Amino acid sequence: MGAHFRVMACMAVLAVCAVAQAGETMKPRIVILATGGTIAGAAAGGTQAAYRSGQLGVAGLIEAVPQLQELADIRGEQVANIGSQDMSDAVWLQLAGRVNALLSSSDVDGVVITHGTDTIEETAYFLNLVIKSRKPVVMTAAMRPATALSADGPLNVFNAVAVAADPEAAGRGVLVVINDDIHGARGMTKTSTTDVQTFVSAERGLMGATLYGDNRYFRHPYRLHTVDSSLSVAGLESLPRVDVIYISAGFSADLIDAAVANGARGIVTAGVGNGNMNARALDAVARAIAQGVVVVRSTRVTSGTVGRKVEIDDDALGTVASGELNPAQARVLLKLVLAETSNPALVQQYFDTY
Repeated sequence: MGAHFRVMACMAVLAVCAVAQAGETMKPRIVILATGGTIAGAAAGGTQAAYRSGQLGVAGLIEAVPQLQELADIRGEQVANIGSQDMSDAVWLQLAGRVNALLSSSDVDGVVITHGTDTIEETAYFLNLVIKSRKPVVMTAAMRPATALSADGPLNVFNAVAVAADPEAAGRGVLVVINDDIHGARGMTKTSTTDVQTFVSAERGLMGATLYGDNRYFRHPYRLHTVDSSLSVAGLESLPRVDVIYISAGFSADLIDAAVANGARGIVTAGVGNGNMNARALDAVARAIAQGVVVVRSTRVTSGTVGRKVEIDDDALGTVASGELNPAQARVLLKLVLAETSNPALVQQYFDTY
């Protein structure tokens, strides 16, 4: 009889252990991919403005936020360790390939990417167009280095993981979580050089908000993205050169000619007002288009839409209107589209779709 009870007791203990183990594996499995940036930066002192980006590795970012273990099973990988001013096509392609590979695995439920703030809006939109999964992809960053007094990075990482681990985040495209806000990849932009509340989504508003991991969602993306995007980087080893040219009063048209001469296959103009430019610039644009270069009109203005044929006859000139995309994000889309077509009419369709 005693042996029977001992067997039953052992079975009960094993059952409890199995339940406990199952409970542990129920946590979402999130991979953090680190690329450097201010969030991994270090300064000589806690109140010093000058710092160096990319001094902390992914292990340090994770160790700084032990509360992450309450949210998910976490592991990290170092993709790059650079300031985001040094972000490049090569890193974009590497990052896209790694994210797609991770999300295709049943062992990964979501991905968080740490990044510098300077070009995060470009990387986020690029990934939004080429990631082929509905699983959450969440980017985050910081305006203060890791060594700063009241550094903003640790809470941003915590909130980013909380969103990536949230089933409600799935299918919303690439998200950027920073300073308690949840931005969609398309249309968000940096507006201050130093303010912690630097990012805004001016035209369509926030995708949601998060407070210590308590997430609320306001909307879904209204343009195609991720699994519904026909754009892909599969098999690509490089991307076409696209230059952004800032238009100002008295603009010198030789800047456009120089871009063409140096191999640009596309040009995005950061125009005045509704994507406008002076007569010399228009003549240079016409010359560029005659040589097969695709020219997209965007604007240097913080918000608003560049409409087709509002101040410039796009049909006659052969230009493309960027819509709501700022020059930096218009450049991202054009680089990907040029891998498919250089027909201005077809390029315009892409800009109206993505």
